[in-house]
Amino acid sequence: MFAVNNKTRVPIDLPLRCRCGHVQGVANEIAPSTGFRLVCYCKDCQAFARFLERPDVLDAAGGTDIFQMPTGRVKLTAGTNAVRCVRFSSKVFRWYTDCCRTPIGNTAAGPRFPVVGLIHSFISYEADRHSRDGVLGLPLCRIFERSAVGRLPPNAAPSPSLAVFALRGSRLFGWWLRGLGRPTPFFDDFTKAPVSPPQLLTRRECKHWQSTALEDEG
Repeated sequence: MFAVNNKTRVPIDLPLRCRCGHVQGVANEIAPSTGFRLVCYCKDCQAFARFLERPDVLDAAGGTDIFQMPTGRVKLTAGTNAVRCVRFSSKVFRWYTDCCRTPIGNTAAGPRFPVVGLIHSFISYEADRHSRDGVLGLPLCRIFERSAVGRLPPNAAPSPSLAVFALRGSRLFGWWLRGLGRPTPFFDDFTKAPVSPPQLLTRRECKHWQSTALEDEG
C-alpha cells in the first residue's frame, strides 16, 4: 500500500478556486511524490469548518482531507482581496475566502516553515476529468483520530507509521533546503507579515466552535 501511494506520476498544475469562483489560483507540480496527503480529525480542523459554516468539507467522522505541499508552488491569481485568516491557536494560520467561506488551507504562523496544507475543497482536480486519488494519491495517514466524532469510514487512511513520518520529514526538509517556501501568497515578501491580518479567536470562541462541531454530529 505504501508503494502504491508513491507510484510515479507526472506532476501537473492544478487550478485552485473557491466555491463561487471569485478567488482563483494554481498549484504547480502536483503529484503524490511532490506533496503529502493526510486526513486530520483534530478539533481545530473541525471547528474551522463549523466557523465557516462549511460542514461539507468534513467526512462523516469529522476528518479534513489535506494535501501538504511547498508554499512557493501555490499562486493566487484572482480575488486576493477576499483572502482572510483566522487563528484557533498561536501556531497555525487558517486561510479562507470571505466571499463564499471556502477554506483554502493551513500554514504556520510565519513564512519560514515552507508548507501549506491545501484543503480539498479549494482544489479543482475535476477540471480535466481527474479524480482526487488519481492526482494526489491515496492519503498516507490519518492523524488525531481520537477527536473523530463518528466511526471512521471503511476506507479510512491508515494510522501513521515511523516510515510515513520519516517520509514527511524528508520531504519538508527537501522543500526547505531548495527554498520552495518562497515566494508565498500568504505572507508579504518584504515585511513577512500575513497578507490578511489574522483574526485571533478568544478561548471562549474556540470552545464554542469546537463544541458546535460535536453537537452537530450528536
